[in-house]
Amino acid sequence: MSLQFTPYLIFNGQCREAFEFYRSVFGGRIEAMMGFRDTPMAGHAPPGAEDDIMHACLIIDGQSADGHTLMGSDSCGQPYVKPQGQHISIQVDTPEDAERIYAALSDQGAIAMELQETFWAKRFAMFTDRFNIPWMINCPCELRKE
Repeated sequence: MSLQFTPYLIFNGQCREAFEFYRSVFGGRIEAMMGFRDTPMAGHAPPGAEDDIMHACLIIDGQSADGHTLMGSDSCGQPYVKPQGQHISIQVDTPEDAERIYAALSDQGAIAMELQETFWAKRFAMFTDRFNIPWMINCPCELRKE
């Protein structure tokens, strides 16, 4: 059996802006950016939601052939609920990668734990970005075996 878990992020009208920003931070390519206006559902969009994003997909090229995927949409007329109870966890290889990603994603966000060295990581941080998406960055160190 092969499984792949893909985060699907919900935004309050900022999906397009968020995905363009995430592409600038992580690289990769936007595979889909479909607005309500561009679909057969256009006539069913609530007033003011015609330009909301119905589906977005960002493929972030990684070490694997498949890369990694983020998907998302705007709440599209549904009541927006701020994400809680989970974080998107980013594993990086170097402290420099952690520092670069942290600086970009945490800008204008809310910091829960500043990027720092811990007993399990060369760098670790927890924060919410300016789009209300919770993130963790982890650059692991080799743990001692007792």
